[in-house]
Amino acid sequence: MLVLSRKLNEKIVIDGGIVVTVVKIDRNQIRLGIEAPSHVRVFREEIAGGSRSGSSDGAVAVDI
Repeated sequence: MLVLSRKLNEKIVIDGGIVVTVVKIDRNQIRLGIEAPSHVRVFREEIAGGSRSGSSDGAVAVDI
């Protein structure tokens, strides 16, 4: 696991096409914005479970 420190509004770019931005920091919670191509599926861990089989069940689109 790679662990990085980021401040508010700083970004991390993954594989040139996925951008993760720190959009809010509040006490023990942070809010992340994720920009990814439409073919890349993004899940919260508790929704995806242990399976990443490609099924669309549990896919969540979130506007921040």
